[in-house]
Amino acid sequence: MDETSTVCANHVQHAQSAHQSLTRSMMEIRPQITLAGVHQQAADAAAMLSSIRSAMLAPMVRKAAPSFSADQVATLCEASSRGSFAHRVASRKDMPSGTLVSNGRKRIFTLAETRQWVRDYRKDMLRPEGAEAITISIANFKGGTTKTTTAMTLAQGLTLMGHKVLVIDTDPQASLTTLFGILPDVEINAQDTIMSLADGSSTTVRPMIRSTYWDGLDLVPAASSLFDAEFMLPSRQGKEGLSGFEFYKVLDLGIDDVRADYDVIIIDSPPALSYLTINALMAANGIIMPLPPETLDFASSTQFWSLFSDLTETMLEGRGQTKSFDFINILLSRVPPKAGRGASTTADAVREWIGATYKEKVLPLEIPRTSIASQKSSGFGTVYDSEAGDAKDKTYKRARDAYDLFVQHIEVSVRNAWARQLPPPAGGLYGTTPLRMEA
Repeated sequence: MDETSTVCANHVQHAQSAHQSLTRSMMEIRPQITLAGVHQQAADAAAMLSSIRSAMLAPMVRKAAPSFSADQVATLCEASSRGSFAHRVASRKDMPSGTLVSNGRKRIFTLAETRQWVRDYRKDMLRPEGAEAITISIANFKGGTTKTTTAMTLAQGLTLMGHKVLVIDTDPQASLTTLFGILPDVEINAQDTIMSLADGSSTTVRPMIRSTYWDGLDLVPAASSLFDAEFMLPSRQGKEGLSGFEFYKVLDLGIDDVRADYDVIIIDSPPALSYLTINALMAANGIIMPLPPETLDFASSTQFWSLFSDLTETMLEGRGQTKSFDFINILLSRVPPKAGRGASTTADAVREWIGATYKEKVLPLEIPRTSIASQKSSGFGTVYDSEAGDAKDKTYKRARDAYDLFVQHIEVSVRNAWARQLPPPAGGLYGTTPLRMEA
């Protein structure tokens, strides 16, 4: 029998075997799945995730912040030259000098030491006295748009520019909490989340704030128990509405007493226009929507703004209230490479739709779809959770450069928002010359 005949025979045999297996499955009457079976499946899934996370974060089951070379610190500080930074390290006895390694030939700085130097160099670009935290909500109806990754990378990137950041996870799926190396349903109780605001047991997020592995970045975590907020908030509105309770202001009021403690507060919202998402949006000074250039994602985004518009009209304007945002941005995410000359793809067409629809709200940058982002995500990390050798990887550099540019643009919006909080300068009105990114 020749090779072709052998391949055909094997193919036929495989098809027959598959058909027999399907026939047996159709004839087999399996027992129904009870709620006890559902509970067991949930337990098995949680156990598997715990096992995977433990393996990926072994041996301490905790993430560790990256360290930085002297050259990297000089770049983050925007020092005029590496030599000038080295001279300042040698002369400033009040600042950390790092740790010498490789037989004294290389100097390494921890994240905390790096941020101390960045804040020293960039002190004129940090939050001015009299201003308070700018709150940014990351929102989108649809999953898979990199919403949580966007929240995490923005938070990390802003800390590397010297800012102190609080992130609040309002998504019961708790993906953002997991990115911090925390197993939500094992380590987080309902009272550790903003469920305490929803049920009225607390009026501030302060007791829920915890430090993280990343210096300058604190977290209010989430867990699946936060789903109960979707029932608690409307229930309280029905019972307490006549006495002035407004369900959509619970989070906004809950962060009031910590606004002076942080430069930026970032809220990761659920992928739906839920009671929790409404709270995230109502607490925000700015909104960022990550939006991949895909047809379904674009259609979902138009639904989001339509429903949000209807909601605010009923919920706010119907009560004689209003709401303003310092900025609303659309971030093109998971962008595939452009087609070659003379060719086009669906993504290219959707890019044009997004630009025509959202105009100046579209940030002038794109987050590329790269394998490195997937690799980092699978390890509960981001491009800022760098490892030795990452800097030499061209794909990593392309993703890192894109996120760096994104963070820089948002910092400009944050600084403009701070300026609006302050009294107008003597002899002029604020707002005539807002900060802009250099071309």
